[in-house]
Amino acid sequence: MRLQIAFDMTDLEKALAVATAVAPYASILEIGSLLLLKHGVKAVEKFRETLPDKTLLADAKIVDRGKNTVTMLVQAGADWVTVMAGTGKEVIHSVATTAHELHKSVMLDLLDACSLGQSALDAKSLGVNALLFHKPYEQKEDPLAFADKWEMVRGNTNLPIFISGKITRESVEKIQILNPDGLVIGKAIIEAPNPAEEAKFFFESFSS
Repeated sequence: MRLQIAFDMTDLEKALAVATAVAPYASILEIGSLLLLKHGVKAVEKFRETLPDKTLLADAKIVDRGKNTVTMLVQAGADWVTVMAGTGKEVIHSVATTAHELHKSVMLDLLDACSLGQSALDAKSLGVNALLFHKPYEQKEDPLAFADKWEMVRGNTNLPIFISGKITRESVEKIQILNPDGLVIGKAIIEAPNPAEEAKFFFESFSS
């Protein structure tokens, strides 16, 4: 199981400092949408400059202008980009095609999918490399409340699926029971008193 650490914050210098500390435990470092909105491609460039050997995902949540967006992000240093499932199939296919031509990868965010099962079923033929399964950050419900929809996704694809959703030390074991290919953890790590220690905890929980 892979650990993707998400940096959903606006302070780029702080994000880079924390990223450096937690990098040994992360398979993927996610440059969150807030960083991208505030700093643009500079955020990706600075992450690449600071961590030249790490896999970087730009959470651009693409819904339009896919070819141009992917090209800019990849040129800045991104290895992965995200595209929204609720946009048109043509956009998703364009994002995937462009990324693959540049030898990079695409994660399909199922957040706005009209049908989880159909989006999962279509993903591989559209060129997607992995899926992201989660609920909106603002929802206050139990982070495990969406688990009943897991089979709608898992049963319709053999692509890797990452789960996100306010994962904590208390909930991680229950989420791991679903056997996702990766977990996306943000606040629990980056806002911890000792982010490296927290990242190590989750990393070791995957290995146990």
